[in-house]
Amino acid sequence: MESVVIQPALAADKVSLFKVITTKDEIVIGISEGDLAQIEGQNAGGVAKMLVTKGSMSVWQYAVRKSAGGDLEQSPLHKIGLIASDSLRIEPYATPLRVLPIDESKK
Repeated sequence: MESVVIQPALAADKVSLFKVITTKDEIVIGISEGDLAQIEGQNAGGVAKMLVTKGSMSVWQYAVRKSAGGDLEQSPLHKIGLIASDSLRIEPYATPLRVLPIDESKK
């Protein structure tokens, strides 16, 4: 895969955001620093390679929401499963919004 100049957005405890694109739709996912450290390359190419190698993986889907103070922020929505597909593309996702950390207790 090509090297990407844009770095993924990071939260305070380092959640990297990526956009997953298929022929039908696109979503934003977050991968914690610990999980990303286990992925070769620790980038979109590594995530794509791991997905193809394993066939599927569990990740957190992220969405924009309003905070209690009214500011927009990227927040974990729920844990989802990704399945490898020929029409899948994964790329870093940059956002100007605050990125909230993953709360594993909300699985």
